[in-house]
Amino acid sequence: MKLLNKILYYILTKSIGLYINLMSFLFPEKSAQLAYRFFTEPREGKLDPNKIPGILSEAHAEAVTFGNQTIQTYTWKGNEHRILLVHGWESNASRWERIIVQLRQSGSTIIALDGPAQGLSSGREFNIPEYARYVDTIMQKFNPKFLIGHSMGGATCIFYHYTYKNPMLEKMVILGAPSEFMIVLNNYKKMLSLNKKVSRLLEKRITERFNIDPNEFSGDRFASDFTLKGLIAHDVDDLVVSFNEGKKIAQAWKSAEFIETKGLGHSLHDDHLNQRIYRFLFEAD
Repeated sequence: MKLLNKILYYILTKSIGLYINLMSFLFPEKSAQLAYRFFTEPREGKLDPNKIPGILSEAHAEAVTFGNQTIQTYTWKGNEHRILLVHGWESNASRWERIIVQLRQSGSTIIALDGPAQGLSSGREFNIPEYARYVDTIMQKFNPKFLIGHSMGGATCIFYHYTYKNPMLEKMVILGAPSEFMIVLNNYKKMLSLNKKVSRLLEKRITERFNIDPNEFSGDRFASDFTLKGLIAHDVDDLVVSFNEGKKIAQAWKSAEFIETKGLGHSLHDDHLNQRIYRFLFEAD
């Protein structure tokens, strides 16, 4: 069954890429627009308001207005110490269930959000600069001193602190996050077998949309000037984001500790790792 699913997925992605490539000869801008859409629109991660996961139903839910968008937040109320959790691509706040159980033992207030176009948040597009604006809105509202991000959520946390330089933030935990945006983009182009014309136009569109050169969008470059304490964890068996990506961030971030795990994969769901995160956040330095 797994083999069949892989074959079907391969056929689907190559068919989409072929369609986009053929379109580029007659409608180059439309082909780039379509390539961008598939790159930034999550296919999974949305939640049904009538079927909220149990861990989220235990929290105080609040939709926060951000421009013409709404950011769905969940708060497990505790003391004045606050922690913000930032999930990754095609996911939602429920992915934090196991670590929430661990963190609540501290008595802290825990806040999680649904990213753009995911969970119960509005929107169609997911990208790191937009997600960082979501994070900034929630940081200003709740003033957490600890920030935890997984995968693209971790990359967003790094970009957030690089961009906004929040002086209230004391510690940050980054789990299985990519460093180089171009690696993510090149993997996407390879998956769809996009031709050079579409690839060039897609990069141009991203540069204009994000107001940053994709080649300069680098987690290790962003983290190189960080002075706050960090904890970075990455699994050697991660098949989604290369282990070397986590190592690059850790080597650049001088005040960060690096944890190498094995057998946890990309999700990094593990009680022992959660305990190490707990100690990093709450034990005296």
